[in-house]
Amino acid sequence: MDSGVCISGEETRRLEETWSYIESGPCSPAYNMAMDEAIMNWQRRTGMPPVLRFYSWAPAGISVGFFQKLNGSIDLEAAAKLGIPLVRRQTGGKAVLHDHELTYSVVIPEQHPSMPKSVKEAYLVISRGLLEGYRNLGIQAELAAETKRQKESSAVCFEEPSWHELTVAGKKAAGSAQTRKQGIILQHGSIPLSLDEANLFELFVYPNSAVKERARNAFRSRAVAINDLMEEPADFNKVQAAFKSGFETGLNIRLEKFEPPPELLEEVCMLEMKYASEEWNFRREEKGELMR
Repeated sequence: MDSGVCISGEETRRLEETWSYIESGPCSPAYNMAMDEAIMNWQRRTGMPPVLRFYSWAPAGISVGFFQKLNGSIDLEAAAKLGIPLVRRQTGGKAVLHDHELTYSVVIPEQHPSMPKSVKEAYLVISRGLLEGYRNLGIQAELAAETKRQKESSAVCFEEPSWHELTVAGKKAAGSAQTRKQGIILQHGSIPLSLDEANLFELFVYPNSAVKERARNAFRSRAVAINDLMEEPADFNKVQAAFKSGFETGLNIRLEKFEPPPELLEEVCMLEMKYASEEWNFRREEKGELMR
């Protein structure tokens, strides 16, 4: 499916390069976010090539956007009962339940020749890899058209697509978020293999059961997972291989396995403590200050 972004011959030649590639496998929510941040720091210090990382979540986790308020939106008691830890991302956006999914992250310098200055255009570049990944699974995805947000939007990420996200037949199939810090871009996103609707709607606060049921019914018409679209279910390894090839094709790159050195892993362990802490996860943005 054409993403609507034209690539000149000069741009194509610039993109023919080797990126670092990491398969982290299943990790805790705090570890996953710590690794994303550590790679940003490592790239900034060492000048290493852009990085594509794939990972999953064990246990399942709920990530919330950097600016997202928890009070009145996330049911923390239900999350604790279900054994689903909460972690706050560096990136913005809404809450995501990460369970049966492939998660990707791209870490790349802002000044990289393939990265537009515009956040929106940068999303479009990275989305080429996602589009090709779905295509490798026989699924024709496309980028969502830009839509106006509703005045009272849900706290749930997968309830409505934004302009930079992937849809299949009008339903949201993948969600992404991006941040830029000290010259480095981090974009990461969720590619669900299946959606745990039961747990999802236990994790969010609704005014009453009728509103909750309406939201549940609407969700079914707005979100879709890979295995809803496949004749035979695809396992994690098959999906990961499809998207690895998709990024190579869509971004015209070669991926070379990167083994994180001990110094980088030590930094991940230090950052993991931050992402597991209440001080980080329960803060919110208010009048320029981070508050508990």
